[in-house]
This record gives sequence, structure tokens and C-alpha cells, in this order.
Amino acid sequence: MAAKPRPIRKLLVANRGEIAVRVMRSAREMGIRTVAVYSDADEAAPHVQAADEAFRLGPPPARESYLRGDLIVAAAKKAGADAIHPGYGFLSENAAFAQQCADAGVIFVGPSPKSIDAIGNKVNARQVAKKANVPTVPGLDRAVNDGEDVSGIAKKIGFPVLIKAAAGGGGRGMRVVREPGELARNIREARGEAAAAFGDGSVFIERYVEKPRHIEIQVFGDTRGNVVHLNERECSIQRRHQKLIEEAPSAAVDAKLRAKMGETAIRLAKAVNYQGAGTLEFLLDRDGSFYFLEMNTRLQVEHPVTEMTTGTDLVKAQLLVAQGEALPWKQDELAPRGHAIEARITAEDPFAGFTPQAGPILGLATPSGPHTRWDAGIREGGAISMFYDSMIAKLVCWGRDRAEAIERLRRALAELVIVGVPTLVPFHLHLLADERFRKAQFHTGFVEKEFSMDGLDRPHLDEAAAIAAALEYRRRRQETPGAGNGGVPAVPAWKLHALREGLRT
Repeated sequence: MAAKPRPIRKLLVANRGEIAVRVMRSAREMGIRTVAVYSDADEAAPHVQAADEAFRLGPPPARESYLRGDLIVAAAKKAGADAIHPGYGFLSENAAFAQQCADAGVIFVGPSPKSIDAIGNKVNARQVAKKANVPTVPGLDRAVNDGEDVSGIAKKIGFPVLIKAAAGGGGRGMRVVREPGELARNIREARGEAAAAFGDGSVFIERYVEKPRHIEIQVFGDTRGNVVHLNERECSIQRRHQKLIEEAPSAAVDAKLRAKMGETAIRLAKAVNYQGAGTLEFLLDRDGSFYFLEMNTRLQVEHPVTEMTTGTDLVKAQLLVAQGEALPWKQDELAPRGHAIEARITAEDPFAGFTPQAGPILGLATPSGPHTRWDAGIREGGAISMFYDSMIAKLVCWGRDRAEAIERLRRALAELVIVGVPTLVPFHLHLLADERFRKAQFHTGFVEKEFSMDGLDRPHLDEAAAIAAALEYRRRRQETPGAGNGGVPAVPAWKLHALREGLRT
């Protein structure tokens, strides 16, 4: 029996950056007041300015601020918030935090603690998937014990093997091991990285599938037993298991395979009485077979490509379901329309091994135009903090087909100007021009093993010229009407080129 609807009038967003801003936008459209939380590093951040109220959590390190569930729940109670939206990352897949919210009488915008326990942990998810007759990659169906020698198990699974964090994703706590002698060291390193990122150092191992495609299915359930899927996303363009480009639908998935994968995803979601937004990640082999990897019990970074190809607002749907209402759509209303592609704009240097960068954003001019979406958590004058990930924004474009979406994204990337830190923009432009990418001939190891930045040189301008460009750019933005809203002032072409390449100034 469905719970009686409980309206959300005030929402605390327990996150930062672009996802916090994005959640607040949908909440505002629904007439819901918003509350931000922040660390000392984010006191003047856009998500704080976007909210109706804001509460300080503590010092910049996440363990002392954004991972403090007790402080977040206390802020919600003090603000009189009806609900907490966790965004993604941080506490979004933490069953204990979801239970903290329930115990405090605050709605957790996400699945129940029981569902998170059942499927959010990757080891548990494998066990649930097997019971639901969902194909899984051969591997260990339990966490590796501290100090345990699993070399015999790994040999039985078959090298190479993949070590994965049980409690989180995004490539953290993940290692590919090709030789038995490398296993123990990589398990230690993966455990340490997982503990730092998720507060849980549990890891497990499974066979590493060579050259698959990474396909994920968006599912959504409500409190009334309804579950639908919103088709697939392709996330094969990645480096060190971090996604770089995402698109929907996948060029490798036809209608028949889409229906089969969607039905499989729904079956697994129903097995744990899933409510809210969730994503099932699969490896698609070259022979058309697919294997369940994990389920993320939250919204995904790449959710905009699903929204743009289905005409939905997944955050609004999350809030409706959290209030006890029924899903706003039926399965036959969710067929994909056109094609959407997302580029993650992060502060990383593609000319130096994609190393993360930190520093101020001295200049920023954002793209616009038909079917072009810019989801950002930082503005000009802000800074990329060393304490958090290097995400600046997500640039998403829609087209009638994949070719049009790619060309629209190329145009938008060419309009984008960021000065102050190196970014992935040169990489994205180079990738989108690659014939293999344009023909969708890639796999999860494509960027690291087959794609090269050769032939693309970093601009060689002296420091004085770069500084002059940045200063002139900032001055002209101040003098140009409308420039602060994304207009690009008339900077000389050679200087604009320097800015687009993200030269450090």
C-alpha cells in the first residue's frame, strides 16, 4: 500500500557544485524553497548563492563537512526542511545516512535504506542480481578480507582481474591487475583510496572484460510498485574509469537490445522494491551479450542526456516520488527522441596526463544556442578547490541524430572560453573530430589505448602575452553590455585562442 503523499515545501541539498545548483533549479520550478550547506572553501560558491538559505558545515575537507551526516541532518532540522536531496557522490549511496534522515523525520530523496543496503553496495548487488537471473561478470561475490590472500581465487576467475570499491564508483578504488604478483599491492592501494573517497575500504574482484562498451540503463520506481526504464546511455569514452563523454542513445544498441536490457534492469529494480532514480551499469561485449556491473542508487552525472532525449526532468520526478506521488510517465511514453551528447568540462591538463588542476577561474564565457545546455557549479572569479573533484561544468547538446549532436557540441566547445586553469576542452575537440569516434567505433579502453593527442600542440605564448590576454578579456567583459551573461567580447583572435586553450595565468 502506497504511503500517504507528504508535500515537500523546503528542501536541503546535501551537496555542492553543479549538481546542487541543478537540483535547486527544479525545486524552485516546483515552488519548493531550498537550503544549501557549505564548507569554508565554498562560502561564496554558486550553490550557496542559489539557495534561499545556507548553513556552514565546517572546514574544507569533505570528512569534516560534506560527509558529516549528523551536521547535515541538524542543519535540515534547524532550517525546518521537509526533505534532503543528496545529489550524487558524498552521502547519496549511504544507507546509514538515509536512515539518519528517516530517524529525524526528514524525507531522504532517494531509495529506502533497505534498498541501498541491498543493491548500493556492489558486492550485495552481485548477489541480488544472480538471484534475479541477471547476468554478471565472473568474480568474487563477497568483499576481500583485510590481509586476505586471494591470488588463488583470482587465478580461478582468470587474469586480468579488476579490483573495485564495494561502496562507491567514479573509478575510485579501482585497479586493473594483469599479473598475480601485482595483486596484493593493488588491493592495498584500492582499499586506501576507497576508504578516503567513501569512508569504506571494502573491495572485491571480478574478471576484467577486454574491449567492452559501457552501457547503463536509467530506471525509476515509485512507492506504488511502478518501475520504468528511460533507455540507455553510452559511457565508453573514459580514462582511468572516469567518464569523459556520455551520450544517449548508444549507437551499439538497437531497439531489440534496448528492450531486453531495459526489462533486465526493471527486473532487478523490482527485486529490491526500488524507489526513485537509479542506474544499472552493464558491460556490452562484442558478441552482443551484456553483464551487470553495479547499480548506482542515485542520480548520475550524465543524467542530462537522458532528460534531453526523453523530454523529462529527473529531479522533479525524484521529488514527486519522494512526496509519495506516482511516476509522471508510463513506459510507452519514454522512447528516445534524437540524440544527446555530454562533455564533462573538468580542470585537467590533457597535455600532462590528464592531471587534475586547482586554481581560480579568471575568465569564463559560456556557449549558448539551440539545444545547448550548460550545467555549472562555478562562475568567473570562483576557483577549483584542491579539496574536491575538478568538475567545472557539463556541456550537453541535442540533435536530431548523432551526427548533428556531435557537430552542435563541437560548435559549443569552440565558443567556450575558460582562463585560469587548463581544461579538457582541447581533448574534447580533438576526440569529436576523430573518425573512429564519429563512426562509434570505440570501447572502454579506447582513450587510453588507441586515441592519441599527437598532432595537437599546446599553444606556445610567453607568460606576458597570456597575462595580457586575461587582463584584457576581463576588462572587456566589464565594459561590454551583456558580457556577464555569456556574450564574448571582441578579444583579438590570437588572444582568444590562448584563452580557449586554458593557459594558466
